[in-house]
Amino acid sequence: MKKKEVPQDKSNLESANFRELCYAVDENGEYTTENSSGWEPKTVALNNAIEEINERIADAKERVIAGKTSPIEYYMELHKMDIGILASYVGFWQWKVKRHFKPSIFKKLSDNTLHKYAEAFDISVEELQNISK
Repeated sequence: MKKKEVPQDKSNLESANFRELCYAVDENGEYTTENSSGWEPKTVALNNAIEEINERIADAKERVIAGKTSPIEYYMELHKMDIGILASYVGFWQWKVKRHFKPSIFKKLSDNTLHKYAEAFDISVEELQNISK
């Protein structure tokens, strides 16, 4: 695309004073870079992804409050992690992290294990154990 055709649509990046670096062709036919404030299709896709993440976080919180899962799942979603990433942070196998999602197992976790999770989420053990409604 030509330098003057680089999209400058309103986006989430714009409100945070960020610009996306794009490659474009200048007047001389040379490749160069140009800042873009956004592109509508990309903004729509990003907004949809953020909405889905927020729904997953809310669902996980409801499941914790209902006693169907442990706070570990909620904080994992809140920090935009998956089981593989969380497992690598805490140093456990993925199956073990999944097992810690069970409220009955979570209640029996050692202080050392709780501390590993709290550290991964950058919160206190107390915060990990007590999710407010």
